[in-house]
Amino acid sequence: MSEACSNAVRHGGPANRYEVTAAIGYGRCDVRVADNGGGLPSMPLHFPPPETENGRGLLIMRSVVDEISFGVTPGQGTTVHLRKQLAWDEADTRPRELAAV
Repeated sequence: MSEACSNAVRHGGPANRYEVTAAIGYGRCDVRVADNGGGLPSMPLHFPPPETENGRGLLIMRSVVDEISFGVTPGQGTTVHLRKQLAWDEADTRPRELAAV
C-alpha cells in the first residue's frame, strides 16, 4: 500500500492528492488508492535495468499481493486495487499487546 501511495504522490497529478480506502472481510484485505493522475505506463511491465533507481514500484506491488488491478479514467485519475488473501491460525486468537515503537 505504501508503494501505491508513493506512486500517487509522484504521478497523481499537480495537487499530489490521493485517497485510500481499505476493507477487511471474507478472508481478504482490499485496498484501493485513487489519484488524479494520467494513468500507467504501457503493459506488460518489465524490470528496469539494474543501474536504474526508479521504476520497480508496480512490480513490487505485484509480487506482494495476490491480485492487483488498475482503473484509469481519462481526465479523472487512476485507481490501484490491491487484494491480499488473509490466513491466520484460528487456535491462536488470544489478545496481544502492541509492541512499543
